[in-house]
Amino acid sequence: MALLHLDGVSVRFGERAVVDRVDLEVAEHETVCVLGPSGSGKSTLLRVVAGLQPVSAGRVLLGGADQADVPVHRRGVGLMFQDHQLFPHRDVGGNVAFGLRMRGPSRGVYGPRVAELLELVGLPGAQGRAVASLSGGEQQRVALARALAPSPRLLMLDEPLGQLDRGLRERLVVELRGLFSRLGTTVLAVTHDQGEAFALADRVVVMRDGRIAQAGTPLEVWQRPASEFVARFLGFENVVPATVSAGAAATPWGRVAVPAGSPQGERQVMIRPAGVLLAQDGLAGVVESRTFRGTHVALRLRPEAGPALEAECGLAGAPAVGDRVKVAFAASEVVVLPAP
Repeated sequence: MALLHLDGVSVRFGERAVVDRVDLEVAEHETVCVLGPSGSGKSTLLRVVAGLQPVSAGRVLLGGADQADVPVHRRGVGLMFQDHQLFPHRDVGGNVAFGLRMRGPSRGVYGPRVAELLELVGLPGAQGRAVASLSGGEQQRVALARALAPSPRLLMLDEPLGQLDRGLRERLVVELRGLFSRLGTTVLAVTHDQGEAFALADRVVVMRDGRIAQAGTPLEVWQRPASEFVARFLGFENVVPATVSAGAAATPWGRVAVPAGSPQGERQVMIRPAGVLLAQDGLAGVVESRTFRGTHVALRLRPEAGPALEAECGLAGAPAVGDRVKVAFAASEVVVLPAP
């Protein structure tokens, strides 16, 4: 059953549609991450659900009820911003308790509930600490505890880990997924970081120019981008026009084998870097750049025919910049994209 249902939601600023006829459902206990570049409308969508941005058209339903006339504080949603927006004049306990006071429980229950929440987010006993003494990761945890304090039926996160360093983001996103699973929380998050979204979400929604470009599980979106835009947004640069027939695609790089059952005709073909293999025979080219990635080396090749190619190879024997190489293509890493 859908907890959140967006029905043809549009937001216009003058002549510009920032959100354009968006239909979206978020099921009970589901975590959905909305991905997209700056200006794609993802943060505006979050503000619409929270009641902070009126719609130009369409409806927002929570639990089946239209939210058109429901004020922000009556919607039963929690919102956590990128900059956390903690109150510097309150200690940690006071920040977490703020969400409880907004919902009106008696003062006597603040202490136990605050302690429980801080334990939950990994900050036991931190009630008396000053906000200024907290690290970025600790501030993120306090902001999360405050958002969870009133037990919202929908928790919304706006670039929740955007200000943290990469290592801390990777650790916290795993913790968040486990926490939401234990609590059965329904989550709608927006981010521009695909790694963060894919690690956190049950379902990913990619937005472009105010519209949904693709929605699906992280695996579905990663394995089968719905368009050149989605493929390039996910970081895949090897996308070219092609004619597909008889198990192969005629591309600017020559004939490339495609997986069985691929769509035929005039298409676009994407080749993952892992599918561009150094070989004894094949397409010749020159290594333009190489980047150490920890487990492999990323190469940018300038082939004799066609546009530049992104490739990957093992650490041992990786070619140097300026080396001439030959490459072949693995059909398992080739994706025939839907027709535009």
